[in-house]
Amino acid sequence: MKPVIGLIPLVDKERESYWMLPGYMTGISRAGGIPVMLPLEMDDSDIRQTAVALDGFLFTGGHDVSPSLYNENKLPECGPVCPQRDHLEQRLFACAREMDKPVLGICRGLQMINVLLGGTLFQDIPSQTNSNVEHHGKPPYDRPVHKISVIQGTPLFDLCGSTMNVNSYHHQSIKKLAERLTAMACAEDNIVEAVYDREARFLWAVQFHPEFAYRTDPDSLKIFEAFVNACC
Repeated sequence: MKPVIGLIPLVDKERESYWMLPGYMTGISRAGGIPVMLPLEMDDSDIRQTAVALDGFLFTGGHDVSPSLYNENKLPECGPVCPQRDHLEQRLFACAREMDKPVLGICRGLQMINVLLGGTLFQDIPSQTNSNVEHHGKPPYDRPVHKISVIQGTPLFDLCGSTMNVNSYHHQSIKKLAERLTAMACAEDNIVEAVYDREARFLWAVQFHPEFAYRTDPDSLKIFEAFVNACC
């Protein structure tokens, strides 16, 4: 049987709706899984039942992570936050960790996982760092924007080799890496681009966007396949 994988919904506050980019769904499908978009709001018992029932979880991109989660005041350059998503992800991630369910984080997903494990973020790369790397790419979003160096001895190195050309669309990033996490790749400005937890069954997160690139970039599809295989 194929694994069934829960996806955190994207949120459109102006339209009072939640939705999903097709690439998250079709990337999981192409890799052999069955994607299911989760409700935005569930009580704790519903979250636990969901964590028991599903085989893994994809923490998607979206709003900025609230700085209150890592004990900082919100800077003017920080974008809109979504308390409902923060609440859902906090509790679902705790259940997934307790049950050792596979988790993949993408963009905001990487940032949220780092924060939930005790790390911090740059709220805005341009104003808080002197980076000259283009992290906020323009359409088409499957286009590689910069190179990352993959660290030898990590699962991503075994999967994709020493370097990757990645797309990019973010203005926040990891500042302090959570102690539980190990970096798997960095950009030329030393911003962390991929992490994993060596103690977990499967906990990977990437700052770039395989959901846009998996059709044209074999490495992006490999990441989805590694996640789906871990969910089997």
